[in-house]
Amino acid sequence: MVSEAASGYVYGFPALRRHNGVKPLRTLIPFLFVLLPLAAMAQVPSPATERLPVAAPVPLSGRSAQIGGVGTARTTNPGGLPTSANTSINTVQVQGAYSGSVPQGTATAEPLALSLDNAIRRGLQYNLATTGYDNALRVAEAQKMMARSALLPTVSMHLLGDEQQSSLAAFGFTPSLIPGIPSIVGPFHFFDLRAGVAMNVVDFPSLHNNRAAAENVKATRLAAKDARDLIVLAVSGTYLQAIAAASRVDASKAQVNSADAVYQQAVDRNKAGVNARIDVLRSQVELQVQQQRLRSLQADLEKQKLNLGRLIGLPPGQEFTMTDSAPYAPLEGLDLPQALDRAYKNRSDLRAAQAQVAAAEQAQRAAMAERLPSAGVLADYGAIGVDPSNSHGTVTLTGVLHMPIFEGGRIRADIDQARAAVDQRKAELADLRGRIDYEVRSAFVDLQAAVDQVRVSRSSVDLASETLTQARDRFAAGVADTIETVQAEESVAAANEDFISSLYSYNLAKVSLARAMGVAEESMKELFPATPQAHQ
Repeated sequence: MVSEAASGYVYGFPALRRHNGVKPLRTLIPFLFVLLPLAAMAQVPSPATERLPVAAPVPLSGRSAQIGGVGTARTTNPGGLPTSANTSINTVQVQGAYSGSVPQGTATAEPLALSLDNAIRRGLQYNLATTGYDNALRVAEAQKMMARSALLPTVSMHLLGDEQQSSLAAFGFTPSLIPGIPSIVGPFHFFDLRAGVAMNVVDFPSLHNNRAAAENVKATRLAAKDARDLIVLAVSGTYLQAIAAASRVDASKAQVNSADAVYQQAVDRNKAGVNARIDVLRSQVELQVQQQRLRSLQADLEKQKLNLGRLIGLPPGQEFTMTDSAPYAPLEGLDLPQALDRAYKNRSDLRAAQAQVAAAEQAQRAAMAERLPSAGVLADYGAIGVDPSNSHGTVTLTGVLHMPIFEGGRIRADIDQARAAVDQRKAELADLRGRIDYEVRSAFVDLQAAVDQVRVSRSSVDLASETLTQARDRFAAGVADTIETVQAEESVAAANEDFISSLYSYNLAKVSLARAMGVAEESMKELFPATPQAHQ
């Protein structure tokens, strides 16, 4: 067998000798055009590549309200009567993630004793907004880590093996044109084992991006803290609504018993022939009206308890009793200027909005810094050769200076977008300051109005009850008919409703004020000391 060296070829290439009268150098010249691209293919690039800094875009709005919200709104009194003085009351409005939860546990046959404090603790732990902000904080921290990575070196390694066989005819070289050129070169092979490192030494956009990401983490953490206050408002407001619904049911049961007693009295008197049939019919109609009202109030109570269970993560179908009655407890030692001062110091959403402004400003600086030069260093070391036993170490050290000259308007667009975000977030911050002032003042107005309503409605209940007693006595004595008794019963029902609604409004105003000052979670035990009184 004739070896490749003997035949004038080594790895498919002509040997350096005369071939058909052609000098070796002249023979190699056309091959240089083939070897150069093949050598370029064999020169493997560094595993560490250059990273061009860019400004990270930020959302136009930094508000956390996208996850939902909790507030109070003026609505028609759910238990109001035509003769009630309070035709509308403030109710808590829960939207978005705050109205849901992650149910925990399994429903038990034994009803759960649920206090206001326990309900709040469960809400803070299992409400869906808590989960949402926990995950939002994780995302913000991951984004901060990603922004920081642009300032740190990257290290990588690769192992590359290559086996090639090339057709010279594809490059236009054929034996008919130049004698001694083979149509196929190869097969030949090589390997490359290499480790590299790259780092941006001067990178102002990435520096500002990292600072913006840190401000976003701070804003998200503060928004999560503010969400806890909103959860307290949602849970306590719903708990108070359930207490009010239970009180309406209790009052309505008393009205049914009173109407039934009057009806039985009318029937007995009619049988004795001392009053007309119309008195029996009138008292029967009043009894049925009170029974219908009771059924409606019972349904409302069940719905309120279902809403409360959804907010605090109770397992579906879990029955519970409310152990707190939230009676009237005066709020003293706090005036409007003090409340406003505490609100501006304690509101976490205000500090979150300030952090969002700072993040947008850093993003704007990052966009402006894209016009500045950046510098980086790339280095690698490895072994390259035909095989590991026939290889040699190579090293590369590269310095890169990037100077933007014309980017087609991209940098200008990044700056304009960042400025718009800054202006928007500053506007939102100013709006939030105004909203805090409104919420504190509105809570004070509701609180002062509710104080007067509780005082007057409590007196009205006593007067209406005394009037009903006298009307029943007059009917029993035969000096009055059931019209007077029915009117007195309606007055008692309206007075009870006014008292329940005003007490609920007062307690809700206290919670709203605590939320407006940013101290709802810390002050609930002070506002509502435990008052055991179970409601089914």
